Amino acid sequence: MSAIRQFQVTFDCAEPERVARFWCEVLGYVIPPPPDGFATWEDFNHAQPDELHGSWSACVDPSGVGPRMYFQRVPEGKAAKNRVHLDVRAGTGLVGEERLATLEAECARLIALGAVHVQTQVADEENESCITMQDIEGNEFCLD
Repeated sequence: MSAIRQFQVTFDCAEPERVARFWCEVLGYVIPPPPDGFATWEDFNHAQPDELHGSWSACVDPSGVGPRMYFQRVPEGKAAKNRVHLDVRAGTGLVGEERLATLEAECARLIALGAVHVQTQVADEENESCITMQDIEGNEFCLD
């Protein structure tokens, strides 16, 4: 059996397009072009049955390296802590005060996009600093 080399990350959410656009801003991703035969995503949605309008959205890494992010509308709201979350690698290679300052600056940028700061964990003897946040629908993620 060959190893799988590609995967997508799927989010259950209430407003797929809104959440997809948030993650585009966080990660530098883009909304992919609409399916063949449609000039815009709006045209595509109008061709779907009413119950499917806006039922999903996606975003992709324009370099083609990162995983596709898929957002699907579900009827229930978020009820508990995520069992899986994204680590947004804003401070890779940085340590100490420089790392914390970089993470705090990225945190401020994401708050302006609608994210919520949950907790800042300052470096100790074992771990470097990281910041726990929530996206615009309450899904946890970390800046590290």
